[in-house]
Amino acid sequence: MTEKTVKPMRRAKNKDAALDYEVILLAAGQGKRMGAGRNKILLHLVGKPVIAYSLTTFLSDPACKHVILVAQDDEKGLLQAMIKKEIKKKTIPITIVAGGCERQYSVFNGLKALDNPQNIVMVHDGARPFVTLKQLKKLHKRVRETRAAILGVPVKDTIKRVVNGIVAETVPRETLWQIQTPQVFYGEDLLSVHLRAKEEEFLGTDEASLIEKYSDLPVSMVLGSYENIKLTTPEDMITGESIVKRKRS
Repeated sequence: MTEKTVKPMRRAKNKDAALDYEVILLAAGQGKRMGAGRNKILLHLVGKPVIAYSLTTFLSDPACKHVILVAQDDEKGLLQAMIKKEIKKKTIPITIVAGGCERQYSVFNGLKALDNPQNIVMVHDGARPFVTLKQLKKLHKRVRETRAAILGVPVKDTIKRVVNGIVAETVPRETLWQIQTPQVFYGEDLLSVHLRAKEEEFLGTDEASLIEKYSDLPVSMVLGSYENIKLTTPEDMITGESIVKRKRS
């Protein structure tokens, strides 16, 4: 399979390039819970494809130097057409690569397309359209301090552990956070733990879970937003429409 790249203007060499980042934008999900019969990231949300929102945000960040869009192999052409229609000014490369059957495998395919494994890399779910430039800047600052940073919000509801339909305990929520994306690391660190996970056939729930299992790096938490939702069900689309309309007004 060949990669498709939207070719921008040639970038000038930057002596501070190590402080910039590349982003792996995940768009290869099936979206079965959405019940839409197609990839949810291509669904229109108030006139724009879901994936276009986060893509535009990353492209507006001066520190972002390369977007790796991980897609289903048979949807590469659709995403290529979407980019040409929605992104009027492309100043950085957008590389489209094929995803895998699991999220972790899609991220690994994205890592293999990095310009330089020593760069900082953000991993973001394309189904989260409401990440903000302010959050990207906070994550970018923190990862340069700690080498591993993720976005999240404290849980608001009471959490109970349930076994066979019976409540076993109420879990104290003071230390519980709901994890979002982007998750940010140095490419070489993330690639290393992905290779370890591949060797041991371990499937993590997110990138941070691999860092936690296979490295000694502390993972820093950065406060996100309750609006940074993942569009998973039809009800989420209704909430997403409300967020877009509120922001525009």
